[in-house]
Amino acid sequence: MSNAAASHRQHADHTTPLVRNAWYVAALSHEIERNLLPRTLLETRVVFFRKKDGSISALHDRCPHRSFPLSKSQLQDDTIVCGYHGITYDGTGRCLHVPSAPNAGGNIKIRNFAVVERAPLVWIWMGDAEQADPALIPDFSFLSAPTWKTVSGSFHMHSNYVAMHENLLDQTHFTFLHAGSVGTPEWATSPLEVSQNGDTVSLRRELKKSLPPGIYAVPMKLEGRMVDRLSEASFFGPAGHLALAKITVSEPIANEREEFRVNILHVFTPETQNTLHYWWFNSRDFGLDDEEASKFLYEASHAAYVEDVDALGWISDIVTTESEDYREFSFRSDRPGLMMRQVLSRLAAQEQAPATAVAAV
Repeated sequence: MSNAAASHRQHADHTTPLVRNAWYVAALSHEIERNLLPRTLLETRVVFFRKKDGSISALHDRCPHRSFPLSKSQLQDDTIVCGYHGITYDGTGRCLHVPSAPNAGGNIKIRNFAVVERAPLVWIWMGDAEQADPALIPDFSFLSAPTWKTVSGSFHMHSNYVAMHENLLDQTHFTFLHAGSVGTPEWATSPLEVSQNGDTVSLRRELKKSLPPGIYAVPMKLEGRMVDRLSEASFFGPAGHLALAKITVSEPIANEREEFRVNILHVFTPETQNTLHYWWFNSRDFGLDDEEASKFLYEASHAAYVEDVDALGWISDIVTTESEDYREFSFRSDRPGLMMRQVLSRLAAQEQAPATAVAAV
């Protein structure tokens, strides 16, 4: 086996099968109401609706009779009536009635997916249903805690999720791609520490006595002040990435606030192999009633993430159309991303193994 082929198998890329045995964000809570919401997740069409008791149903968006999309049908009470032939299904996907064959349908059932709502996020499990343990869902309660103020947004991206994870674990690009917001000249060379705990890959960067980037300097009112900047970030699984930014005033003035924290959450779910649903949240522990700070942080964050969306889209255009034999070089700063790619490669291989074994028999 060539070195290039060995690396391909060891490190996930845009051709690696999507990992399904994981909790992914399906939607925001407010998106799912008393109507039919279609969304493609992990190359599977899903239809969501909120039942009268407030719980959420998620079904395969495909009538098993003639593949009519159930999302183009009617929601009646807590049932979906197929818009093609009137076949009725309940919220679990069980067929209740077939107008043209009243005695049929007892054995017909649409696949339903495990869903857990932890507002403002709705999580879905699309892999082996027996492994869908809600205890595996990360705790992001700070999103709704009164001690944090959150701004957020979303994008539809043309990128593979491996590239998105690697982008978030690569903070050296801040200095160049995000020079007007998150990046400062010194940040690309700040000391990097990397660690791994199970499937979680984490990094830590710290820069002493430097000017803060604009995205923090303005809302923290620290323009022109020297600060100590700390970033701790983790790939917590196929569904996303969580980071903490801590800014500490290097030489504080009496009675002023010395420490500021921002939690940055990125959650994204593959739509297809090379498209993503992406949601971001920036939560701060200062200036909770400062609407100008919220406005600035939203606009600055949105602008930075547009830069990521554009860059990853351009990269995707290249890697999906040019030769697979192209060799990419990596550097020490790429270590967190390479470790993450090993995790995703292993998880994908584990899911593919049973199918491979059955095919061999």
